[in-house]
Amino acid sequence: MSTAQQVPDILSPEFAADPYPAYRVMRETAPLLWHEATKSYVVSRYEDVERVFKDKAGEFTTDNYAWQLEPVHGKTILQMSGREHAVRRALVAPAFRGSDLEQKFLPVIERNSRELIDAFRHKGTADLVDDFATRFPVNVIADMLGLDKADHPRFHRWYTAVIAFLGNLAGDPEVTAAGERTRVEFAEYMLPIIRERRENPGDDLLSVLCSAEVDGVRMSDEDIKAFCSLLLAAGGETTDKAIAGIFANLLAHPDQLAAVRADRSLIPRAFAETLRHTPPVHMIMRQSATEVTLSGGTVPAGATVTCLIGAANRDERRYADPDRFDIFREDLTTTTAFSAAADHLAFALGRHFCVGALLAKAEVEIGVNQLLDAMPDVRLADGFRTAEQGVFTRGVQSLPVRFTPVQG
Repeated sequence: MSTAQQVPDILSPEFAADPYPAYRVMRETAPLLWHEATKSYVVSRYEDVERVFKDKAGEFTTDNYAWQLEPVHGKTILQMSGREHAVRRALVAPAFRGSDLEQKFLPVIERNSRELIDAFRHKGTADLVDDFATRFPVNVIADMLGLDKADHPRFHRWYTAVIAFLGNLAGDPEVTAAGERTRVEFAEYMLPIIRERRENPGDDLLSVLCSAEVDGVRMSDEDIKAFCSLLLAAGGETTDKAIAGIFANLLAHPDQLAAVRADRSLIPRAFAETLRHTPPVHMIMRQSATEVTLSGGTVPAGATVTCLIGAANRDERRYADPDRFDIFREDLTTTTAFSAAADHLAFALGRHFCVGALLAKAEVEIGVNQLLDAMPDVRLADGFRTAEQGVFTRGVQSLPVRFTPVQG
């Protein structure tokens, strides 16, 4: 097993600026390394990260979320296992698939996308991050829950603080304190609304969660609050970065942008390849339940394991020419890309596969379709060069574009 000193450090400025060369070195020379600063074993090859996520042998747990998530969310479904996890997932999952998603929430997604685009469609210029991507998924989730979208600045501040807490690999005490404050503030905001919704249910997602029952089990107020907190943070941050990433990647490949513009059925391909090529989440942690041998060495029981999704999704052993963005690649299956059978790792895999994957797919398909309709000749602003930022989560922070306004 290698040590972190032999490869670029994941906390270094060089890594933050461009992690992909470091990922390549890790996969080749240090597929398993001990990182002293984070007290974790870092894995970077696809086969190893896939094994950790699928966990068919019961070798890994999500016990790490007791210190990584619970301080900001409370106890969430991600920390649960066995029957407790299965029942909680059964309580929340129906709202994110099938008829509930199609009948109740697709109109919500379409309306929120259109409202944001209406604010800039006649201007001929927009920043697709500030004007759309950072607002769209949070507005959708707030609308689904029946919350006041006028509170968007608070929601955005809260989920930004939560994501910063999760990615606080260097242990900045101010980031830690801000994340912990968020749990208190969000609880003070949400718990009265949850109690009111139990008394006066509507047809929103929050009311559904309040009344859902499986095998005689219902969610407590604290359960619902923790799930809503997780939904805002995970659903906001990841879909935000995914939508911006799709356009950043397509604008850098005009031929593929033209293909998607001409054939909108290619949008899921563009989304799946963006999730592989530039995933919104680059790291997910697990904890070893027993001693486990992976590529490059052995992880002892009870250790934190940092899975580098950003590295695994560009593994030469799994994908041909993995650093190339190609929506037509044959080694990525679009039909399963948004299910637990996905052959990329951006949504994790196994029993903790992202419950909101189909919601994200719906948001992306609707949002990208409406944006392309409003901006048929979209192009980057003159002189602008896209650049990603972030280590734990990563994406473009700005994406100014120009286009010829159209009526609609």
